[in-house]
Amino acid sequence: MFDYTSIVKEPIDKGWSGDKKYRITDDNGTRFLLRVSPIEQFDAKSFEFQMMQKVSALGVPMCMPVEFGTCEDGVYSVQSWIDGKDAEELLPLLSAEKQYDYGIEAGQILKKIHSIPAPSAQEDWETRFSRKMDAKIKRYTECPIKHDGGDALIRYINAHRHLLMGRPQTYQHGDYHVGNMMIDKSGKLYIIDFNRNDIGDPWEEFNRIVWCAQKCPPLARGMVDGYFEGGVPIEFWGLLALYISSNTLSSIYWAIPFGEKEIATMLNQAKEILEWYDGMNRVIPAWYT
Repeated sequence: MFDYTSIVKEPIDKGWSGDKKYRITDDNGTRFLLRVSPIEQFDAKSFEFQMMQKVSALGVPMCMPVEFGTCEDGVYSVQSWIDGKDAEELLPLLSAEKQYDYGIEAGQILKKIHSIPAPSAQEDWETRFSRKMDAKIKRYTECPIKHDGGDALIRYINAHRHLLMGRPQTYQHGDYHVGNMMIDKSGKLYIIDFNRNDIGDPWEEFNRIVWCAQKCPPLARGMVDGYFEGGVPIEFWGLLALYISSNTLSSIYWAIPFGEKEIATMLNQAKEILEWYDGMNRVIPAWYT
């Protein structure tokens, strides 16, 4: 048990999570990651920690869950420390072949994560995600800033809702992309930050592959090939375009509270996505072909 009243905590400012994050060191010199959240998030954080335990039991390389509990600042979790570099900084410096190899590995790891089944009482996916898309379309329509080509995204969504029918659900990392990967000094790939973990269609998890395709296209190709072991079903591409379209709509009103820089980032990302999909007239994005 860690004594948080006396332990030296070094703040970590990186990331979008609302958690307070620190690097801590025990009496033996071993470093750990400490995350602290408001006590109101106890149930969500307890679920996150329990699911991380299940994921780690599968042999997934990650920040290993060490300890969970409450403290005077709220609810905390202690995880193992990864001594390495952010993948989004390191990978662009590597060859296309090496980026692809890391993508293969990332896809295989994601397949392991998706081996954890959803709770039996889960609401069916078509109903749940259709409701989510309707809410996003409404908020986008009311948003004062629009994507150039946003109407094409809405048309694609409305024309392909039927693809959601009968989709399975599993556990999801929730934010699986190059920004949540690290590479240690030996070159090993690690997955970090399960803060947005969820339950849903496993293929929806690829909606964040946009960030990988922008930063390292070979990584994105490798992720798809590694996940499907080279045999990518055509149904995957139709659903991926649907999930990316939905995400892209919501990105602009999400960005507004963060200021002009994030707004510009999301407008530019949407422009690139629409180029990949030729205005949503093709189903397989250009970065894959």
